[in-house]
Amino acid sequence: MNTTLASLARLLDHEGLLATTANITAEKGATPVTGVDCDSRVVAPSHVFVCKGAAFKPAYLTSALEKGAVAYLCDEDRAAELADVAPGTPALIATDLRRAMALASAEAFGHPDHDLTVVGITGTKGKSTVSYMLRAVLDGDEPYAHAGVMGSIETFDGIEREESHNTTPESPDLWRHLANARKAGLAYMDMEVSSQALKYDRVLGLDLAVACFLNIGRDHISPVEHPNFEDYFQSKLRIFDQARVAVVNLDSDEIQTILERAQRCERVVTFSAKDSSADVWASDIESAYGMVSFTAHTPSWEGPICLGMPGLFNVDNALATIAICEVLGIGHEKIAEPLSHARVPGRMELLPSPDPKVVALVDYAHNKLSYQRFFPSVKEEFPGYRIIAVFGAPGGKAYERRRELPEEAAKYADYLIYTEEDPANDPVEEICQQMADATPEGAAYEVILDREEAIRRAVQLGYEGEGPAILCLLAKGDETRQHEGNEFVPCRTDGDIYEEAVRNWHAAHPGVAE
Repeated sequence: MNTTLASLARLLDHEGLLATTANITAEKGATPVTGVDCDSRVVAPSHVFVCKGAAFKPAYLTSALEKGAVAYLCDEDRAAELADVAPGTPALIATDLRRAMALASAEAFGHPDHDLTVVGITGTKGKSTVSYMLRAVLDGDEPYAHAGVMGSIETFDGIEREESHNTTPESPDLWRHLANARKAGLAYMDMEVSSQALKYDRVLGLDLAVACFLNIGRDHISPVEHPNFEDYFQSKLRIFDQARVAVVNLDSDEIQTILERAQRCERVVTFSAKDSSADVWASDIESAYGMVSFTAHTPSWEGPICLGMPGLFNVDNALATIAICEVLGIGHEKIAEPLSHARVPGRMELLPSPDPKVVALVDYAHNKLSYQRFFPSVKEEFPGYRIIAVFGAPGGKAYERRRELPEEAAKYADYLIYTEEDPANDPVEEICQQMADATPEGAAYEVILDREEAIRRAVQLGYEGEGPAILCLLAKGDETRQHEGNEFVPCRTDGDIYEEAVRNWHAAHPGVAE
């Protein structure tokens, strides 16, 4: 059934989300609608444009109409102003704009989730890694052939491919990507689902074949995110309300609450790196420099798994992937090899230097839980190495990290360098000073506001100190943009900066440390 302005109005009215309409006559009500957009830069003809957000400007609506938008959707507060900006233009005025645009987007794009197998992954830590491991399995030996991905690193839908701004996009963008995936003939959409996406209805109406819950820790608690842990946790749990099968980590904190909520799904599959009562579990776990191996046990098979990336915590991520594959009917013969060469850009990327003196580990670790997993693993897998950590904390959100990260890192690292990390509208020097103030007494640290200079300093300390050193370059991963003010400013990746710094150090010190 084709969607029209009139049918969208009826849908929103049926859901109790329609305050009123404007300029939707019988003739205009028959206008076909093929999509919804909330970004005037991507508006397509026959779409409805959503006027939303504190930064919205009426000029965006004008631009959208010039590009072929046939109507707009707004809340009651903006209705009068926009009626003056675009007199005579059909309008849908919503009582709850976020819910309305999510349901309208799903309807206008023709519910592409019904033609895809959509896997949603949530958790405080590990979403990106599980997403990329799963993607490697689903694509097999044909990269980008079978699975789309939406997450904190990249968005790929078979037609569009770009670096992501949000872990989970706003609902009109989400449904556009799903529609693109269907159009491109992809079979799967593998997506990270953030607490913000669940709380603010970005994924409302999305049918998940599998909802994977990795873990829960204290994060994203701030006036602009979640007011407290309970709000954060309850937002995460909402993923089970729209999934057919739940995949749950038995090793997570708050596991009984998670399992109780997961019972809303038709089926629950558990995994664990510690508990052999789980449906999917691991034994014979071993780690060495840059590699982790274990034996996987599932209801349908058991066999060896080798991961080509460091980090003992990646056993958890691999088990999550295997458990999802168990639900999807994918066996060991299609899992083992892809997992052995799965890579996550900027995640546990081991970058050597021309000599064994210094090595770098680039990772997106950025919160307390990820630090609690990251640093013990580094300590165990790189015995005898001095640990030099370069990191910061973001501006405008997750303020607790400015205290928690120095406290956690100081337990393991020999030297801490505080620097910029997406400061947004907060002064970098203020963020770093708060981290310095939270540094445990006796821990060695310094503040270098410029991130490139901070990494160069870490390289210098690595070469000039006694014994081998591992440089932990954290939080930015493979990102090529820094959030400064209200803009995303181009920047070089931590890996590129490190490799250049190593070359320059060797050029300035010929014959040293070789």
